[in-house]
Amino acid sequence: MSDIKTNTWNLDSIEKSLNSAFDNDSEIELLSILKDNSFLFYELYSRKYEIRPVFKEISFGDTFRCDYAWLNDNSDGPEWVLVEVEKPKMNLFTKKEEPTAALNHALGQLESWERYFEENSNEKSRIFGAVAKFRYILVAGSIEEWQTESAKKWRIHHHKKSNFEIRSTDVFKRPLEILRNKPEELWSFKENPIALKHSDLKTFWENCPYMDSWRRILH
Repeated sequence: MSDIKTNTWNLDSIEKSLNSAFDNDSEIELLSILKDNSFLFYELYSRKYEIRPVFKEISFGDTFRCDYAWLNDNSDGPEWVLVEVEKPKMNLFTKKEEPTAALNHALGQLESWERYFEENSNEKSRIFGAVAKFRYILVAGSIEEWQTESAKKWRIHHHKKSNFEIRSTDVFKRPLEILRNKPEELWSFKENPIALKHSDLKTFWENCPYMDSWRRILH
């Protein structure tokens, strides 16, 4: 089969690499694919058009780092989305239907981020320019495990006491069908096709007109 190509992405090559990451249950492989193919974040963007770029490996504090981040330029202020990506086949629940140590650890990372910015509010403006709120997303495990009855009940209970969003890693597979059948839907992602470095973040918000007024308000 010949490769299906767009002006920006090689669908067959990306699909092969993504399937390999899932088959190998490799977080490292998955992160590598994501950084070069922004459209794979399609379902996680609340707005699909005129998107802001994805940034990778955002460090803060002495030990914290989120895998990916981007700005939602909402009318009620800048919302920064912070994403943690885990293994595609990460075990989520024990035989006793309790969260595994791996799932608790991943959630603990998000809790640490939230606590850090609550305790160090000046860091929000230093790193992100201005922040009205954060949106935290954990992407982990397979859709099959998240769809069990016990997993659904756990998520309902968890969402009552936490603002963290939890998605399966299958969220990165579904955009392949959009690229295959409706590539025009991804025009905004083509304008920002790859994840930018942490060092590019400050330059971005310093030169973003939307951020100017919010930086004065949310200093």
